[in-house]
Amino acid sequence: MIEFVNVSKRFPDGTVAVEDFSLVMPSRKTTVLVGSSGSGKTTLLRMINRMVDPSSGRIEIDGEDTSSLEPVALRRRIGYVMQNSGLLPHFKVIDNVATVPVLNGVPRKQAREQALTLLDTVGLDRSLADRYPSQLSGGQQQRVGVARGLAANPNILLMDEPFGAVDPIVRAELQVELIRLQRELDKTVVFVTHDIDEAFLLGDQVVILETGGRVAQVGSPTEILSDPANDFVANFIGAEKGKRALSIRKTPRGEILVDTEGRAAGVLVPGPDGSPA
Repeated sequence: MIEFVNVSKRFPDGTVAVEDFSLVMPSRKTTVLVGSSGSGKTTLLRMINRMVDPSSGRIEIDGEDTSSLEPVALRRRIGYVMQNSGLLPHFKVIDNVATVPVLNGVPRKQAREQALTLLDTVGLDRSLADRYPSQLSGGQQQRVGVARGLAANPNILLMDEPFGAVDPIVRAELQVELIRLQRELDKTVVFVTHDIDEAFLLGDQVVILETGGRVAQVGSPTEILSDPANDFVANFIGAEKGKRALSIRKTPRGEILVDTEGRAAGVLVPGPDGSPA
């Protein structure tokens, strides 16, 4: 479990990125921090592994104050996946994945064997192991980034807009892959995005942030959709303009869901008894 207790972050130039933020991120669940630029979501994420230290307040992992832990050692036990994969360009795929275990003292041969297994885990063919990052597609690079984040078998996986730089089709594939991985691996995931649809798809707990890390609402996607806390939340999720209101339209190929502007939002799939699921 990760807990923020009255955490604030002020940078030397006077910018207040986060002010008096408190939140419990449940163990083995996916917490999504969602907000526009300036909402402090990435700063909050980076404070967990001490890439950024809070100006005040404290952050605990399973009751242990992270300020008492050596930063590098803390980072090596927490997985981290960033937007542009952050792969080392002069390392082959297999060595990118094996980097943290080797730094943690795992023999290189063993770490590389584990890296091959992780390529299987994230849906990559082992034939890619000896390629360099520049020889991979954007989606493949992101999968390698996820494999590297999982290489030390961390309990916590931090993901900073990891799918933001790939095209919509690849992004959808990676989102589905993350859902599968979480179901299989049962990690505590903290995911940052500016996309509310992505937040609702991936999050067990969604935290909608306003400027300065102020919490507008915390809850499950269902709770937030059914009962927005205020006008800011309603507008952010699209409820204010009826974006979330869907209706059924019949087409020659079956029934589809459309939004208030007539744009397709989904397809109705028959349930086991033949009725719309």
